[in-house]
Amino acid sequence: MNLILLGPPGAGKGTQAQRIVERYHIPQISTGDILRAAVKDGTPLGTKAKGFMDRGQLVPDEIVIGTIEERLKAKDCDSGFILDGFPRTIPQAEALQSILTKIGKRIDHVINIEVPSEELVHRLTGRRTCKNCGAMFHLVFQPPKKQGSCDRCGGALYQRADDNEDTIRTRLKEYENQTAPLIQYYRGEKKLRSIQGMGGPDQIFDQIAHLLDATPV
Repeated sequence: MNLILLGPPGAGKGTQAQRIVERYHIPQISTGDILRAAVKDGTPLGTKAKGFMDRGQLVPDEIVIGTIEERLKAKDCDSGFILDGFPRTIPQAEALQSILTKIGKRIDHVINIEVPSEELVHRLTGRRTCKNCGAMFHLVFQPPKKQGSCDRCGGALYQRADDNEDTIRTRLKEYENQTAPLIQYYRGEKKLRSIQGMGGPDQIFDQIAHLLDATPV
């Protein structure tokens, strides 16, 4: 089962991807995680990506597409995968289709998580990240036990540069301009499955599981 998760920043794609991994035993492929690791490690790729990420802009295609192709060729993707954060644009979707055709794979379902914009701003401005291990918290929805300190490793928590309100609104505008057209693209491919992203993670995942179990590949 090969899936794409669509949805604006803060829609909960990463959280739901992890639940899909646990239930269906397929790997999550997150370009966001790959790029953040590169930024943390100070690689040439990370250095290029950091400027775009800090400004809330999409990382250029040439930085991510080759990485995605190599990842999809890995053996753990033989039984399926979840793409989280890619594709973000129509050209990326077309590049992905070329990659999949080349390696003999296809996308089975595109799950679109829908959340109102003001709710997304509320969610994202409250996010905090551990400087040490990368664990995520939220001041309202998932606060740390000790203010400013990671529950997992005790590291200091900080607000990422791309989680302040001005940058978030820029990211949402970028999403509407460049990524939202993918909804129409994949609807035309008859692969789009939209769900409501309001409510708790369990409620959202129940929708996803019902959808996937009801429409086997």
